[in-house]
Amino acid sequence: MSETALNEIQARFALQRENFALEASFNAPAVGVTALFGPSGSGKTTLLRCIAGLERAQGALHVKGETWQDKNTFVPVHKRPLGYVFQEASLFPHLSVRANLEYGLKRIVPSERKVPLEQVVEWLGLSRLIERKEPALLSGGERQRVAIGRALLTSPRILLMDEPLSALDSNSKREILPYLERLHRELSIPVLYVSHAMDEVARLADHLVLLEKGRVIASGALHETLARLDLPTAHFDDAGAVIEAAVARHDEPYHLTRLDFSGGSLWVGKEDSPLGTTVRARILARDVSIATQMPQATSISNILSGMITEIRDEGPDKVMLRIKIGESQILLSRITRRSHDQLGLFVGREVFAQVKSVALMA
Repeated sequence: MSETALNEIQARFALQRENFALEASFNAPAVGVTALFGPSGSGKTTLLRCIAGLERAQGALHVKGETWQDKNTFVPVHKRPLGYVFQEASLFPHLSVRANLEYGLKRIVPSERKVPLEQVVEWLGLSRLIERKEPALLSGGERQRVAIGRALLTSPRILLMDEPLSALDSNSKREILPYLERLHRELSIPVLYVSHAMDEVARLADHLVLLEKGRVIASGALHETLARLDLPTAHFDDAGAVIEAAVARHDEPYHLTRLDFSGGSLWVGKEDSPLGTTVRARILARDVSIATQMPQATSISNILSGMITEIRDEGPDKVMLRIKIGESQILLSRITRRSHDQLGLFVGREVFAQVKSVALMA
């Protein structure tokens, strides 16, 4: 078996229903978070259920070199070493928080337990909840954190998460996202994360599998895939680029932080992180304007030099620009067709990207 196969999740499924057909194939790294992303009805949950073995579809599934399904093999769901987190937390109402967590732990013989209870409690901030007797009295975010902990305590080789935030209100989402980010940093197992919310994907994912009408139309590293103008994600209202940068300086008098990345620097609101910390920033295409000369006497602090590599029409009044910053970083800019024509923009032209807003994702 190739070394590549040992470091990948390789999935291929075909499933026919009366009003829906799934014909999806992708390879993803067996590390980090892979988002299965697409609109409602695109097949995200069906594909995840096929990977779990909850749906019996034709195809093949290999996880880090292990065959879970092919034409001669089908490992039943209860024998697949995976954790599954559903949209609803589905805790056992008659068990305490501790007992719910220990239910996951007891499914694994002691010699095969790789994730200790104490570690999960720390990762998910459950110390003040663990002795609570009635899970029904927990908030939605707290219940979902317990459900994630229970799944992790089965010591899975892969964690499947089916829109774990979709049933939560905005406050609960804000509460749980930092814990998901911590799992992203700490976990050594791969996570397949289903979502139709771009802000979640941009915040958590490393790899993106884009689905449309039951088919995978793209699969690749998050920052590269989001920057492809041939994909629908580049033309959403919240289309934009994701940048990983390092905290380089804190400007205390002005309450600002400078982030450095391969294409330059960005100033953002004060970030309480040590120097050298890696953070993720998102820049929306609608927040990037273009100048053909270095702007002077402007209130915009973040101005990056780059080159236009692609231009796509977005209807009669707008165009989308793909701009290369430095050696590898990409920004998107949505401007009016009038501005495009007045500035005389073309592929290959060097420009200055004026970034009006930067959102720190993590």
